[in-house]
Amino acid sequence: MAMEQMPTPQSPLRIGTRGSPLALAQAHETRSRLMAAHGLPEEAFEIVVIKTTGDRVLDRPLKEIGGKGLFTKEIEDAMLQGGIDIAVHSMKDMPTVQPGGLLLDCYLPREDVRDAFVSATVGRLSDLPEGAVVGSSSLRRRAQLANRRPDLKLVEFRGNVQTRLKKLEEGVAQATFLAMAGLNRLGMAHVARSAIGVDEMLPAVAQGAIGIERRAEDARAAALLAAIHDGPTGQRLAAERAFLKELDGSCETPIAGLAVLEGAEVWLRGEILRPDGSEAIADEGRAPVADAAALGQDLARRLLARAPKGFFDWR
Repeated sequence: MAMEQMPTPQSPLRIGTRGSPLALAQAHETRSRLMAAHGLPEEAFEIVVIKTTGDRVLDRPLKEIGGKGLFTKEIEDAMLQGGIDIAVHSMKDMPTVQPGGLLLDCYLPREDVRDAFVSATVGRLSDLPEGAVVGSSSLRRRAQLANRRPDLKLVEFRGNVQTRLKKLEEGVAQATFLAMAGLNRLGMAHVARSAIGVDEMLPAVAQGAIGIERRAEDARAAALLAAIHDGPTGQRLAAERAFLKELDGSCETPIAGLAVLEGAEVWLRGEILRPDGSEAIADEGRAPVADAAALGQDLARRLLARAPKGFFDWR
């Protein structure tokens, strides 16, 4: 990369992010990787905090204020308008289609994909007593819980990691769920009483993955990001995000999916659920890594073919 294209303290690369502690940790990780890859000082980067709709509206369920994009639209608008150069996103929040002019082709190495079980009173999901109150804002987690433990009482739990932990302390619920990846990135893995195996609760599509978005024509950002892109994470997400896109997944549809690389093959598991958890349909498939996206589409079509009409409708 030509020296004149390198960011400098006088012309820094502006990194857009949400302002939560986890979002900032992800932005700092991105900056650190870019600094190491290109031998640049911290001053060659500027972290720009942008408040999104999902951050501002905390008193209503996500499904009431819109689907995926609640945590990304304002950030993407800032990039299209030239206010930032790149944006750091939790990939499970990302719509499967980017706005015209933007590209998402850089992923950091994926963290732990599992859900974390968090409780002040019991150590594991299976230990929760009958009728226990569990808080979660994730429709996927709520549907999976309702399917596996219909005796539990589920309540809405919005906010960042710290907010949700405070609600637990206040006794709003006996347990909640967070992503192990987020806790690890915050140095808070000890908060998890246990990690839930993917065989027990298949995670959200792209859980644990960080994606970095840029303007399609920005050659400087493209060259900088190419050096920190993790190929295996990209291959896994190619399958998972194609699966989600074919299902037209949003925050209003309970969908889980996980791809794993096995040599030259990708193994993809997927699950769709009725929003009330009364029915779950799961399947899996394998394909060469080069066909990861086609595998995702095929698995989604097979699940949809088994789903009755109105499967995702609220009853």
